Amino acid sequence: MKRDAALEGRVALVTGGSRGIGRGIALGLAEDGADVAINYRRDEDAALETVAEIESRGRRAGAYRASVDDFEADRAMVEAVARDLGPVDILINNAGVSASAKFMDTTVEEWERIHRINATGPLLMTQAFLPGMLEQGWGRIVNVASIASFVGDKYISAYAASKHALMGMTRSLAAELVGTGVTANTVCPGYVDTPMTDANIERIAAVTGRERSDIRRRLQSGQPGGRLITPEEVAHAVLTFLPQAAAGLQGSSLVLDGGGLRR
Repeated sequence: MKRDAALEGRVALVTGGSRGIGRGIALGLAEDGADVAINYRRDEDAALETVAEIESRGRRAGAYRASVDDFEADRAMVEAVARDLGPVDILINNAGVSASAKFMDTTVEEWERIHRINATGPLLMTQAFLPGMLEQGWGRIVNVASIASFVGDKYISAYAASKHALMGMTRSLAAELVGTGVTANTVCPGYVDTPMTDANIERIAAVTGRERSDIRRRLQSGQPGGRLITPEEVAHAVLTFLPQAAAGLQGSSLVLDGGGLRR
């Protein structure tokens, strides 16, 4: 069942949309009537599978390879998506990377890599697509941040700092967008059951020597209900910001961790 007819005919772009959270968001957008462009960096097969899933729902779709931290590639995507599907109305900055290291073992190179994708990437993507939204007087930007935008934890100093930066950028952008018809908001999930979380568990195990099963149990027990968030739940949160009825939501943060965050 579609939540809002306003998404009918809208064009959305999801970065990191080939799998995990991005795939869940892309399919949710298609269910609500949007045509969906998938941005991906490496896994073309997964991107094409997601495109096929979207098309099976009766919506148009396309896959576009680009690294979000490359402004020229981002601008090329603006033109390619407009040519294939139409101007982008909805931008979901979902692409991200994580890392696990003790604070004193965090290198400048790793710090900069994580910030380049998690914070600079959304900056450049938004700068590429925002002018078109402003020109038409309607747009939705949703940045997938994290509860790490509010709180820190062991071994994630670079990741948490990048998500704090993304939150600050979104709030500042939202202040500039008041009255334009374009909104910018964030969704902040806890640990989500995705391949990225699996990879993060592997890295923590390598850093600490702990068993992977123990690490997963710790992540699960740290969230109410004792389970990881699902990609579909994140997608539902993202979709909350998209209809016309959500025009008053500007610079808001929707925390999705089952009520566990204390700030």
